[in-house]
Amino acid sequence: MGLFSQRKVPYAEIRAFSVHILTASGSFLAFLGVVAAAEGRFVAMFWWLAAALLVDGIDGPIARRLRVSEVLPSWSGVMLDNIIDYVTYVLLPAFALYQSHMIGEPLSFVAAALIVVSSAIYYADSGMKTDENFFSGFPVVWNMVVFSFFVIEPSSLLAMAIVLVSVALTFAPVNFLHPVRVKRLRPLNLGVFAVWCVTGFIALLARFDAPVFIEALFVASGVYLYLIGIVLQFLPKLGSRAAETRAEF
Repeated sequence: MGLFSQRKVPYAEIRAFSVHILTASGSFLAFLGVVAAAEGRFVAMFWWLAAALLVDGIDGPIARRLRVSEVLPSWSGVMLDNIIDYVTYVLLPAFALYQSHMIGEPLSFVAAALIVVSSAIYYADSGMKTDENFFSGFPVVWNMVVFSFFVIEPSSLLAMAIVLVSVALTFAPVNFLHPVRVKRLRPLNLGVFAVWCVTGFIALLARFDAPVFIEALFVASGVYLYLIGIVLQFLPKLGSRAAETRAEF
């Protein structure tokens, strides 16, 4: 009784730490993805990756609701999230690209090496976001890029060109879209992102043998998401009036 009388049962701490466990579970899901990729089961790998990304999508709102950073200030949820993101956004897709030999054995190895090294450097950049919440430089979303390769099966030269351009743009002063946080054209951006997600889901269900019109919508929405940040950077007035109107309300 003496111990419990001196200190209440730390329910808040237990709840907060459970959120960190939820976040860390993404690493195990990624590990299962690695196992699947090593065995050549790339459809299964992307399902495990999707599960990891689902965890990544829900742990943040839960953490904010439970005030995890205040309850457990000595445990960095941001650091933990960055570690998991590097594995799921970078390392696993790079391994899948290499393991599949999609763009030829020498090029697949070179592409994977460029991806993991450039992305590691990018994660060390504390200024990766602009004032409008755009990403400054390609935001190392290699999970989306490599997944797109599996859906559309580009030529080895085209795939390698996309990798080289994306690696170069990682360090370029150009904007890339965050579809949720960027206010300009947000309804359109969210709609296009939804199209990309739905068509990608259909392609995965079809084991990367989706109908042509699904692949066309997938490619069109992906190109939009890749380029719209740069377009808005060089056309700063595009969509700004609508964003300012919403901000007033």
